[in-house]
Amino acid sequence: MKKKAIFITVEGIEGSGKSSIINFLEKFLKKRGFKVKVFREPGSTRIGEKIRSILLDNRNKELSKHTELLLYLACRTQLVEEKLKKALAKYDFVICDRFFDSTLVYQGYALGLRDIAEEAVKLFNLSRVPDLTILLDTKVKEGLKRIKHKDRIESRPISFHQRLKRGYRLLAKQYPKRIRIIKANKKLPHLFKEIEKTIIKYL
Repeated sequence: MKKKAIFITVEGIEGSGKSSIINFLEKFLKKRGFKVKVFREPGSTRIGEKIRSILLDNRNKELSKHTELLLYLACRTQLVEEKLKKALAKYDFVICDRFFDSTLVYQGYALGLRDIAEEAVKLFNLSRVPDLTILLDTKVKEGLKRIKHKDRIESRPISFHQRLKRGYRLLAKQYPKRIRIIKANKKLPHLFKEIEKTIIKYL
């Protein structure tokens, strides 16, 4: 029987500090002798990276919200089938920068495709559900200030980003056992300590 890795996802609004947390988490686990694999969404496969460039390109203003949803789903399906299934059998921990919670919040809640997004996620996550989701909670304006060059998603009106924040909080209430909220408005050393405690407590 193949072992199953612990599947951790990191979520949050734009500029919440996901990259810094994932880098810390990867090093923290590797120092303790665990085999760790990191992915990002959208992307992490050759096809996924091409789709990512379409999704984030500021020139693609005409991209409809339904097309956006379908492209994110295609990206995730490719990742799951090509790499994630194998990684979950091979590694001790698999960490993903975003997963289906982003779809539920970004396209579902913030873009108003809630029912469609929920049904689509059930079909196209191919039964892969995170064991633990770390949700980095920060102020919208503070997060956006951290971004120097904004992509198509990051460039949306502040009302969109405020809906994202509300959407994530609603999702955390819906799945309190899986989603752990971490206040991300602290200095990195303090934030790292809190992440460390969260992981140790989970294990």
